[in-house]
Amino acid sequence: MTEILIGIIAALFFAFTFILNHAMELDGGSWLWSASLRYFFMVPFLIVIVFMRRGFKPLQSEIKKAPVAWLSWSFVGFGLFYAPLTFAAAFGPGWLVSGTWQFTIVAGVLLAPLFLNAKGLRASIPKTSLLISLLILGGIVLIQIPHASATNASTLFLGVFPVLVAAFAYPLGNRKMMAVCDSRLDTFERVLGMTIMSMPLWIVLAICALFTVGLPSASQVLNCLLVAVSSGVIATILFFIATDRVRHDQGRLAAVEATQSTEVLFVIFGEVLLLHIALPTPLAFAGIFIIIVGMLLHSLHTMLLAKKSTMQAKS
Repeated sequence: MTEILIGIIAALFFAFTFILNHAMELDGGSWLWSASLRYFFMVPFLIVIVFMRRGFKPLQSEIKKAPVAWLSWSFVGFGLFYAPLTFAAAFGPGWLVSGTWQFTIVAGVLLAPLFLNAKGLRASIPKTSLLISLLILGGIVLIQIPHASATNASTLFLGVFPVLVAAFAYPLGNRKMMAVCDSRLDTFERVLGMTIMSMPLWIVLAICALFTVGLPSASQVLNCLLVAVSSGVIATILFFIATDRVRHDQGRLAAVEATQSTEVLFVIFGEVLLLHIALPTPLAFAGIFIIIVGMLLHSLHTMLLAKKSTMQAKS
């Protein structure tokens, strides 16, 4: 339950990403700056944290051992995660993007066979977790129906498909980097390493932004700074801590990843209060209710798994 609570707190801070990205789009800011500035701002905060924890040498050593793995999985876990999310923000409100983002719950379950469990065997898809995740996916579909009926196919595709790419990329990059590091780095060191190794992408996007739309506005810079602190530093570290603690148990890992379903609730209330966005339709609220039920079922399932594991250890 502790890991699930950490995941929910992380979801609260992650919600700022969707709210502020939508705010920047409404203000005319380019998604290229929204994506790149977040990671530029993350670097100094993470450097200070890792420096205070004396973690530079272990991080340098790990990157030197497998630079290609660090580059590729950092690109997947951070690049193919955040660039598509900021791009999608141009095609719908934050609650819609965050609702679609919850597909990462199902994606995380489906990725299980790509990894080894604590016994060194190929992990299988946890069937109970998959069924619960599919229930949550049903809630996501209900959220999308009102928006789908009010927009054309191309706009819907551009607003949904990039988020689906991000939904697979984030858990895949996170889990692969955990496997590469194999507990030799703490969460702070791993996030800093992935941020630095994904920097080539953010530099390219920033250059493209500079030549296409010019410099970002002061408000966009401020919003990106807020996203970097709340989502990039606080939420990412909390979420990585939670997933790292249960990384050898695919069922519990799926439950922790499912906590991200609560983001949509935080985003809805945040956008209504801060951006004066209209409330979702009753059908969308029904979908949100199903997502909450699915989250509760995931939590219950995790508790039962923990009790079973404890009983087996005692016997």
